[in-house]
Amino acid sequence: MSHRVAMDIGGTFTDVVCYDERSGAVTASKAPTTPGDLAEGVFAALGRVVDDPAGISFFVHGTTQGLNALLERKGARVLLLASRGAGDVYQIARGNRERMFDLRYRKPEPLVPRQDVMEAGGRLDHLGRELAPLDEESVRAAARRARAGGFDAVAVCLLFSFADPAHEVRAGEILRAELGDDVLVVLSHEVAREWREYERTSSAVLEAYTGPVVRRYLARIERRFAERGLAVPVHVMQSSGGLVNASYAMRRPLQTLLSGPVGGTMGGVAASRLLEKGNLICVDMGGTSFDVSLVVNGRPDVSAEARIEGYPVLMPIVNLHTIGAGGGSLAYAEAGALRVGPESAGAVPGPACYGRGGTRATVTDANVALGRVDPTWFAGGLMTLDVDAAGAAVAELAGELDLDPLRLAEGICEVANAKMAQAIRTLTVEHGVEPREFALVAFGGAGAMHAAFIARELGISEVVVPRFPGAFSAWGMLEADVRRDLTHPYFRPQEALDGADMSGYFVNLEREALDALAGQGVPEERRRVEHAVDLRYEGQDYTLTIPLRDAAEPAEAGFLTEIAARYAEAHTSRYGHATPEAPVEFVMLRSTGFGSFPRTAAPAPQAQDRAAPDVRDVIFDGEVHRTPVLRRAGLDGELAGPAIVVEETATTVIPPGCLATVDGNGFLIVKVDK
Repeated sequence: MSHRVAMDIGGTFTDVVCYDERSGAVTASKAPTTPGDLAEGVFAALGRVVDDPAGISFFVHGTTQGLNALLERKGARVLLLASRGAGDVYQIARGNRERMFDLRYRKPEPLVPRQDVMEAGGRLDHLGRELAPLDEESVRAAARRARAGGFDAVAVCLLFSFADPAHEVRAGEILRAELGDDVLVVLSHEVAREWREYERTSSAVLEAYTGPVVRRYLARIERRFAERGLAVPVHVMQSSGGLVNASYAMRRPLQTLLSGPVGGTMGGVAASRLLEKGNLICVDMGGTSFDVSLVVNGRPDVSAEARIEGYPVLMPIVNLHTIGAGGGSLAYAEAGALRVGPESAGAVPGPACYGRGGTRATVTDANVALGRVDPTWFAGGLMTLDVDAAGAAVAELAGELDLDPLRLAEGICEVANAKMAQAIRTLTVEHGVEPREFALVAFGGAGAMHAAFIARELGISEVVVPRFPGAFSAWGMLEADVRRDLTHPYFRPQEALDGADMSGYFVNLEREALDALAGQGVPEERRRVEHAVDLRYEGQDYTLTIPLRDAAEPAEAGFLTEIAARYAEAHTSRYGHATPEAPVEFVMLRSTGFGSFPRTAAPAPQAQDRAAPDVRDVIFDGEVHRTPVLRRAGLDGELAGPAIVVEETATTVIPPGCLATVDGNGFLIVKVDK
């Protein structure tokens, strides 16, 4: 058993990477995603990289099952149990308006209607002291309602359970005893032991809404592995950029919500180390979506909370911005103007050039019409594209808009590029980050096809295309650590801080994190724990997370002065100003356990003789350019644009004026003219 395998299940293709621990070889491939039964696509992809699945020693994959259930509103039916008198918290939400000047703005529709909210008696105060005992009969009444009403899950969120979860724990015991394993019971303090009642309720509801779908999927994958005699444990990517085994993911399914896209960010972290470049913009363009994330100073850009589809969620999550702009995004006419996406042709029927019945023009069809794709060696020769069908789809739309078909094809690509550049600005410029100080790492099946054009629009001078860009997210999963995140509320004003007391809490959290890593099978020598504290100025509502050196630091002399200075620096970086003389307030303690695996080699190509390239006509800026089409495996030295580079999982387009080189790790480095 020497093969470490990672898999990214996308909307169109399932990408797979295999690392042979004996030889150090990295191979990649893909298979069509099978929406009806994703397990079929999983094993089809495995068969392309591993002759004998019994040789697999490690398996990890990213899944969008929970996210898809949320996006399509096909999640579980949830009953919400709240504290008596607080049943309207989830419906009222926050009074703030997300888009101040959008006259059509509407708050997201709650996932639990008001009639499916029940209340339980009993109350704790803000310090977790019991004011009234839990009314256990009201909890049993909720169980009877859940059973009679055919609910799939029950979410429990009681007031101040972050301070003391005793009432929620007892409510969970009653519900599980009454309902058995047929109904998922979610306790808010287990999902997010943090303050803010609405946000904690929303997080619990999201886990209850998506959890049954994720649990069924993971159970099916594990069952299929067992049926084939494979004893390897199944690991899953978390939204935080860390890994957990499937059994933990089934207990905490919310952690997998952004499981698929985050793999690319972790690949970016590995690339940052290999390239010795601290700041990278990671862009993943697949068949359906375009995902943007950042690597800053060699670390993934992770937040302690986020909003997904308008719903707040309290959990560590890689900051991702996603738009509907992929190779399968449909182009159409609206009010006499050209529009591209967010609707996608998907895996079936797919773009017209796939020959599966699609007739509407997509971004991929536009690239085929422009000559920017090798139709005979698409996806490493797994597919032969129908150039005539692509041309016909583009021509039909061109007729609607009274445009030359080739001009329209370039227009489709330009509109898609503009949308993707704006998505990058959303995550950079709108947060005070200058994209020109970053390199652009392009991956996904279509990312390298558009990267140079996007970089040019943003003023970015360098594009990095990894080996196997279409499977880069899967490779990133092999580079990720096992991760467990723990929190403890710790509300203390500056003058009341007891450093030794805080350090004691961190020691306990560290012990819990190390035990959790041991339960995930991580050897002792590969475990480590990092600590941080959430601070704010007194009177502020929101916090910033400040890293600590170790668990003992709060007990050291001068800690308060040092941490206040670090907070002022972080406040200036985030908001452009600080108030160093103002007292700070401590809010939350955070400890994160990491369990590392041996690093895989960079997926560099095997040395091959450079064959004479094919030369074809390709359209750039309305002009025909005689352009060489080269295989990635044989590249060396410098390559001046225009050029097309093809490989097993993607196509890289190098426009005129750009210069590409291959570095020692197999990365294709493209210098973009301004």
